[in-house]
Amino acid sequence: MYHASGFAGVASRRYAAVHAGSRIEGASPHGLVRILFDELLLAMDACALALDQGDRHKADDKHIRGISILHALDTSLDFDRGGDIAISLAQIYRETRRLMLASYENRGSADLRAARALIAEIAEAWNSIG
Repeated sequence: MYHASGFAGVASRRYAAVHAGSRIEGASPHGLVRILFDELLLAMDACALALDQGDRHKADDKHIRGISILHALDTSLDFDRGGDIAISLAQIYRETRRLMLASYENRGSADLRAARALIAEIAEAWNSIG
């Protein structure tokens, strides 16, 4: 038989995956970037909490997820049409990645929280546009 808390965790993750899938299906390009920012911030928050609690496995998982999302944001930049804004975003993403890697190496959440602050500011600006 299933352990109640284990079953609830599996069900919660499956619901989240279905919910995210339905959000993605009908999203505009602007909306897709918004979803990436939301998911990146959630991954960073979960990673910082796991680091603070000493949960290395969860921290590693969320760190990898965050880096993957950051990579998706970075590679989606259009330098031809975005000009200086795209260049500035690429620099912010590079600094965010550097801070996230520093956090991973020293197993502390301070650098990760600094990286999150950078992304939160960009996400807030992006959300105000659309």
